[in-house]
Amino acid sequence: MIRDKRPGGWTMAALGGAAAWLAWRAYRSAYGYDFAGKNVLITGGSRGLGLVMARQFLADGARVAICARDADELDQAFRDLAPRGGRVVTVPCDLTVPEQVHEMVAVVERRLGPIDVLVNNAGIIGIGPVDHMGLDDFRKAMAGNFYSALHCTLAVLRGMRGRKQGRIVNITSIGGKVSVPHLLPYSASKFALVGLSEGLRAELAKDGIVVTTVVPGLMRTGSPRQAEVKGQLRKELAWFSISDALPLVSISAERAGRTILRAVRRGDAEVVLSLPAKFGVWFHGLLPGLTSDLLGFTNLAMPSPGGAGAHGVPGKAIVPAPAPPWLTVLNDRAAERNNEFSPREALAADAERSRT
Repeated sequence: MIRDKRPGGWTMAALGGAAAWLAWRAYRSAYGYDFAGKNVLITGGSRGLGLVMARQFLADGARVAICARDADELDQAFRDLAPRGGRVVTVPCDLTVPEQVHEMVAVVERRLGPIDVLVNNAGIIGIGPVDHMGLDDFRKAMAGNFYSALHCTLAVLRGMRGRKQGRIVNITSIGGKVSVPHLLPYSASKFALVGLSEGLRAELAKDGIVVTTVVPGLMRTGSPRQAEVKGQLRKELAWFSISDALPLVSISAERAGRTILRAVRRGDAEVVLSLPAKFGVWFHGLLPGLTSDLLGFTNLAMPSPGGAGAHGVPGKAIVPAPAPPWLTVLNDRAAERNNEFSPREALAADAERSRT
């Protein structure tokens, strides 16, 4: 008896489905959401990753609004962005105050039009052992990392629902997937933001609104300057600034921005930035208990409580630098490129370079 070895119906259906899925992914990647002519609001857009993404959205033809608390930083960012072409709007705003957020969104919509893409990028970070972290530190982290994103989301949601379209991008952190020692208030607030972002995607899909959760690992933006440090200040800032600058562990803000924009075009649910971060998320999901135990051993090597104790100090105020410049040079350069220096600091640095 001769058997018919041609593929059966189920096999052909599976192959056809796989081919269709691959074709759809390729289409979304190449011809997905077009930023040209869209209005993009980036919170915390005056420096760091937010400023980098603002440049990249402008290059893609979008009109961009950025907000931040510091008006001088916004002016400096505007001088960076305006010559790149496209419309740029800057609005000072404290995102922890809902009334200010609603007013900021109203200003942006009056000057640009309806907000098509909201990027919740603003955030704060505190470094130090839990011994020196009080309730105010946790409240501050939740206000700066969770409620700021929630306030902005609620402010744009009605308009997006009415138009049956919109994109919301939440910049969370690997700390929102794996809680790292000496970053506890930060991690707790980022875990909350991950939960909000994932839930929003599920609930808003019916309204034509696509939510993308971005999970960066260590990233070279120059952010250690802005961190609030507690405990043994120089030791705490040293471990953070060195790990944040190593090329094999961290990624550049420019590469992170390009990856984020691709994910938003495709409408991805989640994007984890950097291979170490992807491995960390995978390993923790597979073996959460072992991950916690390993982090417990890591904590033994971290700076012990003491020093300045619960008195928080900005990273940029800790001088001299706690780590050799050759270990942090990539992050230092990123800080200069991405407006992490205040206008006064930038002028002082230019004057010092001219003398040398």
